[in-house]
Amino acid sequence: MSKSIKIRKGLDINLIGEADKVVIDAPRAKTYALKPVDFHGVIPKMVLKVGDKVKAGGVVFKSKYNMDINFVSPVSGTLKDVVRGAKRKILSVVIEADNVDEYETINVPSIDGMDAESAKQFLMTTGLWPLIKMRPLDVIAKATDTPSAIYISGFDSKPLAADYDYTLHGKDKEFQTGIDILKKLTTGAVHLTLKNGMADNALKGVKGCTINSISGPHPAGNVGVQIHHIKPLNKGEVVWVVNAQDVAMIGQTALTGKYDATRLFALTGEKAKNRKYYRALIGAEVGTITSGNIEKEGARIISGNVLTGYTTTEEDHIGFYHSQLTVLKDGNEHKFFLTNGWLGLGFGRFSVSRAYPGWLTPKKKWSVDTNLNGEERAFVVTEQYEKVFPFDIFPVQLVKAAITSDIDKLEQLGIYEVAPEDFALCEVICTSKIDSQKYIREALDLIEKECF
Repeated sequence: MSKSIKIRKGLDINLIGEADKVVIDAPRAKTYALKPVDFHGVIPKMVLKVGDKVKAGGVVFKSKYNMDINFVSPVSGTLKDVVRGAKRKILSVVIEADNVDEYETINVPSIDGMDAESAKQFLMTTGLWPLIKMRPLDVIAKATDTPSAIYISGFDSKPLAADYDYTLHGKDKEFQTGIDILKKLTTGAVHLTLKNGMADNALKGVKGCTINSISGPHPAGNVGVQIHHIKPLNKGEVVWVVNAQDVAMIGQTALTGKYDATRLFALTGEKAKNRKYYRALIGAEVGTITSGNIEKEGARIISGNVLTGYTTTEEDHIGFYHSQLTVLKDGNEHKFFLTNGWLGLGFGRFSVSRAYPGWLTPKKKWSVDTNLNGEERAFVVTEQYEKVFPFDIFPVQLVKAAITSDIDKLEQLGIYEVAPEDFALCEVICTSKIDSQKYIREALDLIEKECF
């Protein structure tokens, strides 16, 4: 049964630099990369070695602890390099692209005749399985599980995020096919949650799933918030989550019989000059989109959004799960305390408290930088977290249990319901500068190790 949800706790961060709804074809990158760091918990087992040729959709590496899951190349080309870090940990697998792509042949079974096992086999062999994550733990789904439901968020409420209504427009058939495949994987419902019940026809007109409505500030678009208000997770339960754009990618692969890693990437942020949507392949060099389109002086490039993305460079590659590049002021300048510092009037300063007059203009679009304005300090109860955390959970106590690795308290306080992204706003407003997402990620890893 569909639900209509309204959340009041949260915070919309309105930043300068939204992407115009114009699509530009990005130039073909010289190299593309798969970065194991994007697949948390996966230890890659290389199938190819440097110098080997690979087609688009060809297997590059597998998961060491689940050899059925393939991680495939977005392009045809030659394996150029395997970048390693400490203890020979694989950081990036770089593929030098051919001028034109050749695709691996995919035998697509009849969707009507699919059962759960054949659907899983199709997704794992084609390299689409990493698009499906599980809750709890927020890692790639385990094929041995049968989820009680599958959840899809029909919009992204993070700052400057790509507009799904725009990126999925015209992909009605692909999205519907993706839903039809996902339905084979669960004994429960496939839930699609839309903002205020409104969306493009590709989302709103889909059949065979439960369509829910949610309204309120960010993190309304986080699938974890939606799960919590539709049917909270208990210990022992497993659900799967899929990004709306990835649902269409699953459907497109099934319809065309080839692994097409094309995605629309929004170039956003105050320091970006030509802010539009760029059509490129997953794992492309960042510079194919940003070159000539950013103010390089004092700019920081983020793969993803400002809350959960990570710093990158033009020579690096876009994250596997990202559909956005954000370019902000770097924030490495000292601020004079009487003007821009803690004693300044703060008229142009974003703040969630009433210490500065910015709260009088909630719709204003802000110019921000990456400066933390302080360092980690004593972690005290201030009731700040509760104002932006729309879960029926005590967030400060949960983070403290994560810091101390107290498994009993973590379970009692609701660790099974959350993911690191759910604590991103808590980091923004935290006067103690606690890296909450890091601690929650470590706690989830501990839970996986000790309780699964």
